[in-house]
Amino acid sequence: MKIVELTYAPHEIERILRATHHDPFSFLGPHRLTDGRWVVRVFQPRAESVQVRRAEGDVTAERVHVGGLFEAVFESPQAPLYTLEITFADGTPAHAQPDPFSYGPILGELDLHLFSEGNHHRLYDEFGAQARTLNGVAGTSFAVWAPNARRVSVVGDFNQWDGRIHPLRRLLGRGVWEIFLPGVMPGTHYKFEVLDARGNVRLKSDPFGFFSQNGKETASIVYDLGKYVWRDDEWMEMRARTNWYEQPISIYEVHFGSWQHVVEDGNRPCSYLELADRLIPYAVQMGFTHLELMPLAEHPFYGSWGYQITGYFAVTSRYGTPDEFRTFVDRCHQAGLGVILDWVPGHFPKDDHGLARFDGTALYEHADPRQGEHSEWGTLIFNYARNEVRNFLIANGLFWLEMFHLDGLRVDAVASMLYLDYSRKPGQWVPNAFGGRENLDAVNFLKRFNEVAHAEFPGVLTIAEESTSWPGVSKPTYLGGLGFGMKWNMGWMNDTLRYFKFDPIFRRYHQGVLTFSMIYAFSEHFVSVFSHDEVVYGKRSLLEKMPGDDWQKFANLRLLYAYMWAHPGRKLLFQGCEFAQRREWNHDLSLDWHLMNEPRHAGVSKLVQHLNYLLKQNPALYEQDDSYDGYEWIDFTDSDNSVIAFMRRPKAGSLGEHALVFVFNFTPVVRANYRLGLPGPGSYAEILNTDSNMYGGTDVGNAGLIVSESITWQGWDHSAAISLPPLGAVAFKWLDG
Repeated sequence: MKIVELTYAPHEIERILRATHHDPFSFLGPHRLTDGRWVVRVFQPRAESVQVRRAEGDVTAERVHVGGLFEAVFESPQAPLYTLEITFADGTPAHAQPDPFSYGPILGELDLHLFSEGNHHRLYDEFGAQARTLNGVAGTSFAVWAPNARRVSVVGDFNQWDGRIHPLRRLLGRGVWEIFLPGVMPGTHYKFEVLDARGNVRLKSDPFGFFSQNGKETASIVYDLGKYVWRDDEWMEMRARTNWYEQPISIYEVHFGSWQHVVEDGNRPCSYLELADRLIPYAVQMGFTHLELMPLAEHPFYGSWGYQITGYFAVTSRYGTPDEFRTFVDRCHQAGLGVILDWVPGHFPKDDHGLARFDGTALYEHADPRQGEHSEWGTLIFNYARNEVRNFLIANGLFWLEMFHLDGLRVDAVASMLYLDYSRKPGQWVPNAFGGRENLDAVNFLKRFNEVAHAEFPGVLTIAEESTSWPGVSKPTYLGGLGFGMKWNMGWMNDTLRYFKFDPIFRRYHQGVLTFSMIYAFSEHFVSVFSHDEVVYGKRSLLEKMPGDDWQKFANLRLLYAYMWAHPGRKLLFQGCEFAQRREWNHDLSLDWHLMNEPRHAGVSKLVQHLNYLLKQNPALYEQDDSYDGYEWIDFTDSDNSVIAFMRRPKAGSLGEHALVFVFNFTPVVRANYRLGLPGPGSYAEILNTDSNMYGGTDVGNAGLIVSESITWQGWDHSAAISLPPLGAVAFKWLDG
């Protein structure tokens, strides 16, 4: 006993017992003594006995400290090869496994170098909890970034959540901590216990964890992402060679928890697999080309709708496992549906188990609240000036694109990232190095992310929710832009809804509000949106925003949708709006699917379906969506009648070939014999009438066909007298052009 006690300095075990040792790997595990022998030290405070098993023979380790330190000394010129069999005092069955402290460093110097300079694009292959096999032994390696921590341990059921047992090795100079735990398998719950820079002990979820509990339970869960077999090769190959600027895009925005509930099972939300069975066929039948999913990364507060994320690499377990979500995406692709996910790299919540003050310092966020907090949202702002933070976010975006085959990321709250004074008063923000309000670090981050995403994943879409007039949001970075593929057209949305809220009798005075969008319509690659933001928080549903009695509300809504689909820009519509849900969206409730039994609601649904089919079947509506070559006014000056008319043209062919003519009557007055200028002689098929009886209208129309006359009108050499339905839109396809 006396000899064994001399193998370590007394203060070493005290630091192990207090979990304050700066380098536990220098003390625990196998170490050579000064006399040439080897000692194996094991710290297991709940152990009854420890057997060191070797090919040369087993040795019973001696308890050398009542706190739980065991030692076995070997007469050996080389480091012993051994496993440990630990018998616990509480009766837990003994098990044999390699010693975690017998393994050398796992992360390579190249990994660490790339991370520290912000260029490790596959960070998710190394950090977090990685189920892997080392030296023929299955287990899990853990790695986390916490440069200012005094000690980091991994805790879980495998060590009774005792942070003294499995402290991590610190890789000096990089701020990264790691360990390999043999026998820790997928499904294991764990957290990181961090002795932070101020001496406080924090329990943190894994910032790189692939799976997690949700809500009030916040443990990370070891998950192996390497086993899923994808079946969407045809889609992925098609996507890589597709120019989405010349393809029809109509996006159905969905909140997974409220799209549809399983009434027969406690009215719970659908799972990923149930949504694959229900949502995918519905979206395909409705004619949408893409789904856009509100954030599905793990978030503790359900009422944040997913926009306050704590687990950036973990798909939320509320609806199933990561592989079940992969199955959903896979089946979308097999059905011809693209999948876009809302991504939130702009801010994160202050929850104690999350990124906030991860190692006791402002690590992921800014230290100065003038730079690091969104007071109106109660969240923290990422510090884009740090290489490691930019790397964390860029790798996270790439993670979703690679590991889940997503077809795009819609980046949330881009304006809040671009401007240092966003939602701040004078004195509450810090100017950039040139005295301006632009967040130059955020700009550089967004540019870099878009460059890497488009280079590594051809055919993916990155879409900015950006509400200001920042120039070149959807222009390539080599042309001075931010590099996004597309941008939400918030100006169009605001102006259009503002116009439609006017009583029709006053619309004649506000026609410029409606037509203003054509001044800038082709300055970006736009997506026209009616998103979840427009139907919550007392804003009323789209139907209830419309003026007039119930008949006028429905007619106005049908008119609004026809105008949206005819207007340049891709389309996005939030769930429930497609069948004119009356109430505002509530994330706790299912959509009101029973309304589909009512003719007017079913009529709106049929109209949206037909508009999507019209979009797909007519290149005039998408081939030149970003160019004045594909759009021409017929008349925007008839404010007295609140009527506008314009033409959409495809890319190929002569002027007007397969052109579509749209006419909109924004009043409840039937316009009989309304003369309309036309681009050329011949017949025009009436391919859309929002007042059709099948949509819930009154069937005022043109019997399916009009024929032009050689009468000059509205600056055109040909024209025809048409019937304009009340609060209605009609569209004609030039058959002879």
